Amino acid sequence: MTSFRKTALVGGILYLVTFVGSIASAILVGPALNDPAYVLGAGADQQIGLGAILELVNVFGLIGCGIAFFSVVRKVHEGLAIGYLATRLFEGAIITISVVGLLSIITLRQQVAAGADGETLVPVAAALVAVRNWAIVIGSNMAPFNALMLGTALYRARLVPRWMPALGIVGAPILISFVIGLILGVAQVGTLFHVVAVLPFFIWELVLGLWLTFKGFNESSPIAIAERSRRDNAETSGPAQPALAAKAGAV
Repeated sequence: MTSFRKTALVGGILYLVTFVGSIASAILVGPALNDPAYVLGAGADQQIGLGAILELVNVFGLIGCGIAFFSVVRKVHEGLAIGYLATRLFEGAIITISVVGLLSIITLRQQVAAGADGETLVPVAAALVAVRNWAIVIGSNMAPFNALMLGTALYRARLVPRWMPALGIVGAPILISFVIGLILGVAQVGTLFHVVAVLPFFIWELVLGLWLTFKGFNESSPIAIAERSRRDNAETSGPAQPALAAKAGAV
């Protein structure tokens, strides 16, 4: 397995890890988000804590994607590589804020259980829920910027079937416009506009993760050919180097 194939495998697995982490986390943290009086009840702190851990798994996975693909995208365009890594780091940082919000809600509920005034802490918990929700909106919806960087590089280099990155590139303006509309209050979650904006990226990232995991990059692309040539040259010249060094030493 070449380093080129290893990069595709690692990046593909990390993409799938982000799916598992984010979806499982969204399901587990539901009680803290949907119950306005969560801090007053018995709570499900272990469940919420597990959801926070899985969200961190998502964060590490998406940052890992940026690191894994940086060397490949840089072969196409250094600016795209830096942009992709930067948007991934930004995404991870913002989503981490949502994790801090969840853990803070757990702390508030435990304080109420220990005797603190629960009525005064309910608005604080509601504010933390709002912070968590907006952090997810802004962080997770860096997907269009990720797609514009990585998708453009994959499309140019023909590293995967072109329809795949084209799906993300074409859908990017739609998702960006939806997020802007959400911030301005003119778009709503759960509407047809939301589905149309999110669906291309869900398909793009899921299919890309599966493709890279099981198929890898296109071995007939110019970058893959150059990688094999570099490897073959290294293998050919490698054994000769010690012999040349020995002869030089003898002389």
